[in-house]
Amino acid sequence: MESARTNILARLKAAQEKRGEIEELIPDFTSPIYPPINQSLDIEFKTNLELIGGEVIICKSQLEVAENILRICAEKQQNRIFCSNPELNKLLSGSIEINSAENDFLDINIGLTGCEFLIAQLGSVLISSAQLSGRRLNVFPETHLVVAHQSQLTDYLDQALEKLQIKYKNKLPSLISNITGPSRTADIEKTLVMGMHGPKSLIVLISEESI
Repeated sequence: MESARTNILARLKAAQEKRGEIEELIPDFTSPIYPPINQSLDIEFKTNLELIGGEVIICKSQLEVAENILRICAEKQQNRIFCSNPELNKLLSGSIEINSAENDFLDINIGLTGCEFLIAQLGSVLISSAQLSGRRLNVFPETHLVVAHQSQLTDYLDQALEKLQIKYKNKLPSLISNITGPSRTADIEKTLVMGMHGPKSLIVLISEESI
């Protein structure tokens, strides 16, 4: 018994000596918190969102935004659009039928909304309950279309939150959320499932012309 114990202790000691000293690493507190953005904000946003399954369409005009929305509806064979934003409804007026009545909400397959800001470094869409679309339209439909203006692009999350604070001052919305790509989960047997807790598809249209 003593021999076995001695053998085990000797092996542990040998393993420790072989490992050597653990180097003490001192963090570089002067290094930047975020990686640098080396391209324009719209291209950075597009690159990062599309890496995680989203889609970004950069448009020069309101007309181009409307044309792309019509194309998306045709390609996805989805035409039950719900939108509660009057400016976006006006944008598509005469081009496609849009529902905004409460009775039609459960029948939609495309939700059309605006956003608060777009975060280039994360490829994320910052939304809040203070928007005209409220809380439901960002999570209920199968496809979520977001229309934004280039002025809503920010570099990092902290800048977006600072702008949100300036916008709402002491009356911050009760819900502030960051959407990063389509809804997904791999909780069940590590199998990736899209659209489990929200839209299967997230498409962001960025307009150079004010909406």
